[in-house]
Amino acid sequence: MTLVVGIGSVRGVSAVAVTALLDRLYSEHDLDPGAVRAYASVDRRAGEPGILAAIAPAALRTYPAATLDVIPVPNPSSRVRDGAGTRSVAEAAALLAAAELGGPAGARAVLVVPKMIGDGVTAAAVRIVPASR
Repeated sequence: MTLVVGIGSVRGVSAVAVTALLDRLYSEHDLDPGAVRAYASVDRRAGEPGILAAIAPAALRTYPAATLDVIPVPNPSSRVRDGAGTRSVAEAAALLAAAELGGPAGARAVLVVPKMIGDGVTAAAVRIVPASR
């Protein structure tokens, strides 16, 4: 299984809070952290120290809020839109990154863990399902 994890947060979120939510995401949904191919978020969190420390040494793929705002998600939030400029960060970023990583070969991006909420942080997981041959 190949996964992409989307992460949204408040400014100044701690690495402890991000790590705690990611650990919860993996354990509650029986996911292998080693299966994570990418982490994704909104571009205004590209340099967020707490996120970067929690996912190190992995890189964070980021997208403009306007791009994320058009991605259909099951849990849009007007509160998130007011603060981040998009109705979704974690779910939308994970879905978009998974679609990009799946490439033109017909792989599907499937939301396997809808938005989970932690202490100033949200996370969602998307599975990249290879196209059937």
